[in-house]
Amino acid sequence: MNIVVLVKQVPDTEGDRKLNPDDKTVDRAAVDPVINYIDEFAIEEGLLLKEKHGGEVTILTVGPERATESIRKALSMGADKAVHVSDEAIHGSDAVATAKVVAKALGSVEWDVAIAGSEATDARGSVLPALVAELLGAPQLTQARKVEIDGTTVTIERVTDTGYEKLEASTPAVISVVEKINDPRYPSFKGIMAAKSKPIEVKTLGDIGLDAAEVGLANSRTAVESFENAPPRQAGQVVKDEGDGGAKIAEFLASKKLI
Repeated sequence: MNIVVLVKQVPDTEGDRKLNPDDKTVDRAAVDPVINYIDEFAIEEGLLLKEKHGGEVTILTVGPERATESIRKALSMGADKAVHVSDEAIHGSDAVATAKVVAKALGSVEWDVAIAGSEATDARGSVLPALVAELLGAPQLTQARKVEIDGTTVTIERVTDTGYEKLEASTPAVISVVEKINDPRYPSFKGIMAAKSKPIEVKTLGDIGLDAAEVGLANSRTAVESFENAPPRQAGQVVKDEGDGGAKIAEFLASKKLI
């Protein structure tokens, strides 16, 4: 089985994330980069499927040269190889343009299932897996908390507001997973050392057959028009209870139109 895991490098959520005032895109140099948190669950699910069914796990990343750091971590967890699409023309791409890159890159490798995290912490759009599936004409199985494969049939338990529902599709299929699905493993020392020699194939837009005029900031369907920093939090109001504390709180809530 050929399993491809889509991995994104994002600014660390613990850092002071911000937008670049020059082009209004995420300032990725301002904060240390890490693997998108939920993508680690996707990597783990890919590894579990490999352990159960055999095959290979390929990491697919779209991003700048420094994304190699996150690729190596994914490889140290146990993935076999990686494809890194890196091209300056991709900078500023929105979800639709990025999905075009991912779909074209998937078309350049053999795959039975493509697994992604349900969302990225730098955008929280939760749309990329569905967009990629649409572009490829493949089934999409999103928000999975459990994945089972029997031959060419994939069955998932999809998280809903009221519980879960079972969905079934044939491979090749695009799957996105949620945090409830597993517990990602930590890279071992042996895995870290082995990752240094695992192959990473770097590809440009030309290598995957995509025209630069279809991606990038200027060719995206959405863009940030303006932004401003959030104002500092103001000090709260202290209510001293002198027998009328309840009334004061009610008055405050009424002034905020909360009651």
